[in-house]
Amino acid sequence: MAACTADAGPESVAHERTVTDGNGVSVTVPENPVRVITLSEPTLDGALALGVSVVGTTSGRGQSGAPAYLADRAAGIPIVASVAGPNIEQILTLQPDLILTDGTVAADDAVLAKLQEIAPMVFIGKTAADWKTSFTTLGQAVNKSAEAEQVLAGYDSRVTEIKSRLGQHADDTVAIVRWGTGQPSLLLRELPPSKVLADLGLRRPPAQDRDGPGHSQPVSRENLDQLDADWMFFGSLGGATNPAGGSTGTDASREASERLLNDDAVKTPGFTALTAYRNGQVIPVDGSAWASSGGPLAATVILDQTAEAMTSPTN
Repeated sequence: MAACTADAGPESVAHERTVTDGNGVSVTVPENPVRVITLSEPTLDGALALGVSVVGTTSGRGQSGAPAYLADRAAGIPIVASVAGPNIEQILTLQPDLILTDGTVAADDAVLAKLQEIAPMVFIGKTAADWKTSFTTLGQAVNKSAEAEQVLAGYDSRVTEIKSRLGQHADDTVAIVRWGTGQPSLLLRELPPSKVLADLGLRRPPAQDRDGPGHSQPVSRENLDQLDADWMFFGSLGGATNPAGGSTGTDASREASERLLNDDAVKTPGFTALTAYRNGQVIPVDGSAWASSGGPLAATVILDQTAEAMTSPTN
């Protein structure tokens, strides 16, 4: 994707700046944008973490509303995009002064050109790019670089604190599994949730210690041994877990993962033979944060749920 300068909407501020996007392209943007549209889960996450005024956004993967872990923060923001792509007509009516996008957005050159006619558009990072680098680019785009640095410093402090409490589990292996009513899938090293666990020093089993295609890697139900590790973080998205769609919040999302674990996964031949299951270390998590792409707010959910599982007094 490429970004270019576009005429800002009528409600944008008068002063402008030039920033370099995730493709190395210079983009002229409002000095302090006030009507921002985020077309992806990572851009919504990052914008909300920085207190940006978001006037339109995307639905979460497998959901009809914003990602469940962002439900409270994103309440009331109109949905103008999905993983299938943006709705040009809806975006136009909102008169944005800045559009934020990234490699997770499905949009061809014709759609991108239309978006660039509406407002300046900044591409913050490619699919599976380092989430911290993408977040830093987003901070520059919305003129909140100092605030972005503070958010990342807070993340680093939290990582250090949790890492110091892992104790006997510090050398354990972990797997991140997205379970659906079809095939389960693995999140491999290149995806943001995996990078959070790597920051904690947690290892992947040898068969999972590799980069994937930039999205979750399907695993057939006949080969469930490929999912095994000392710990399995088990998440789900949409489908049978949330038939009505919509954002349900982190607690409800974890409950949905637990239902799918009990109603489907444990009934699949071979699942109960996995090391993580036999050790009682299959952990239902909020799939909206763990099984898709996000930013610092998703990373915080992942850190919190990892700490809850692996640093509890019983461990």
